[in-house]
Amino acid sequence: MGDGSHTKPATGKGSRPGRRHMMRGCLCHFTVKRLYTRPFLALIIYNQRKHVDKTGAPCHGILDVDAVGTRAMYAPRISEELRQKVMSLLYIGISLDNIIQHHAEVVQGHGGPLNRDDLLTRNDVRNMERIVRNSSYKLHADDEFSVKMWVQRHQKHVFFFQDMSSTEPFILGIQTDWQLQQMIRYGHSGSVASHSTFGLKKLKYPLCTLLVFDSSQNAIPVAWIVASSFVTQDIHKWIGSLAERIRSKDPRWRPNAFLVDDPSFDISFIREAFQCRFLLCAWHVRRAWMRSLLKKCCNIDVQREMFKHLGWILYSTRSGPNADNAVEEFMQVYVDQCIFMDYFKRRWLPFIELWINSIRSLPVASTEPLAAIESYHLRLKSKLFDQQYANSYTRIDWLIHTLTTEFHSLYWLDQYSAETGYFTNIRDKSFLTNAWYQALLIPDVDVILDEQNLQLAKVISQTNRSLAYTIWNPGSEFALCDCPWSRQGNLCKHVIKVAILCKNRQVARPLLASQVYRQALLTLLQNPPDDPLVLEHAILRVSRLQQDIKGLEDLSNNGLLQPSPPEMNTQVGDSLLLFPHLH
Repeated sequence: MGDGSHTKPATGKGSRPGRRHMMRGCLCHFTVKRLYTRPFLALIIYNQRKHVDKTGAPCHGILDVDAVGTRAMYAPRISEELRQKVMSLLYIGISLDNIIQHHAEVVQGHGGPLNRDDLLTRNDVRNMERIVRNSSYKLHADDEFSVKMWVQRHQKHVFFFQDMSSTEPFILGIQTDWQLQQMIRYGHSGSVASHSTFGLKKLKYPLCTLLVFDSSQNAIPVAWIVASSFVTQDIHKWIGSLAERIRSKDPRWRPNAFLVDDPSFDISFIREAFQCRFLLCAWHVRRAWMRSLLKKCCNIDVQREMFKHLGWILYSTRSGPNADNAVEEFMQVYVDQCIFMDYFKRRWLPFIELWINSIRSLPVASTEPLAAIESYHLRLKSKLFDQQYANSYTRIDWLIHTLTTEFHSLYWLDQYSAETGYFTNIRDKSFLTNAWYQALLIPDVDVILDEQNLQLAKVISQTNRSLAYTIWNPGSEFALCDCPWSRQGNLCKHVIKVAILCKNRQVARPLLASQVYRQALLTLLQNPPDDPLVLEHAILRVSRLQQDIKGLEDLSNNGLLQPSPPEMNTQVGDSLLLFPHLH
């Protein structure tokens, strides 16, 4: 007793070995006060924010000389980046043991522990596992109050919030730190696309997603907007806050293009916020018409003729300036298809003029981003509209929770796996690539294209060489394929492959969008603008179009191309009259 063997050490931690320098004398501390009028909020008052002792010397980190060689030299907790990684792996379903094993491999790969993150313990992962297991979307029985509680707890993930009132709609803009990083990384000098009005029939409020495209041209969700009104009506309220959030991290950030999928978008607010050009996406119009035709019309020959006619209406290639006549003709020709016509009149006729005018005034996005957007749409649909969640569709807190946890983690894993090579075996194989990428893998020799009869083409199946799929109206945005994937209303790889080949070989008439763009240029030149820069750009574009047309004429003279349709011959003649010196 007298030898002092049981004397309490100066650290105050007993005689346990390895506890040297654990008590640093740090003065950093705070007081927590509960706000009784707002029981779900707490006031944190720091009495001392700096991690220093009584002498003012640092108590943690690499500046503390006495901490060298001990865990005190590291940060007291893991970084947000590692926390995001572990939480994502847990939400995906990776076990605790596999996470620890994977982390050990990563640390060993860079030569041993270098910081606090490298010292991740089972207890760290277990604490996060407990959070995931105990988390619930229903923070309160009342959905509205539950959403407010979520917003209060996740302020750093909310770039805009407006509660519903008698005069204002509900609007919630969500963007996690990881999503912000991806938007800065892939959105700068790239494209940002809107995927709006998702879940209009099933969800309480429709969901709008902003997407960017990675190096493999796959879509990544970088922001979600949930609004009780159509998001296009109130875009001026939140688009500025989002742009400010991005440029606070990178003042030079600027996208190359913004893809809108709703002609009612007020692009002036987007232009002011993002300062970029605009493209129109009509993928969901094509998809909706195609799915409705497949469901409401039983005759495949009638399906493809109606689908082709709808393309002419949307792009005004046969109607000229008067779209009403084309619509009226369509409804008279196919008057016997009463089920589809009832749907068309109810759902699309009130907006068809708006769509046609937008296509005339804005260039249309190419198939490459459209395939990526559709792939995102299908993945979102498969996740949210699983029948096990059917009872939760009317709750906004469920939608927010699902998006920011499980669905968010799927895209985090895609990026992490692509960059590191880890966990490739657990990724969802059905969404690894989109139809555009799959089309590039089809050899040209597997496409059977009769250049004397461009009414149809055939593509040999890549899984069953004895099977060939037929594509009607090849090379057009409204081409139709008889493969199972296309028969579900999706944009298939066979249609895209044939369109690419037709364009490269110049064996089909230009895309409907190209015809509209050319006509817009010719109209512009017939009424020259006052701005010389605009006029110079138009002349340059027409010059290039003249070169393309000359190439098509050479192919036609050599018997390698069918005669141009009448409406294209008219455009060529007009352009030659306008620019005889270019001929």
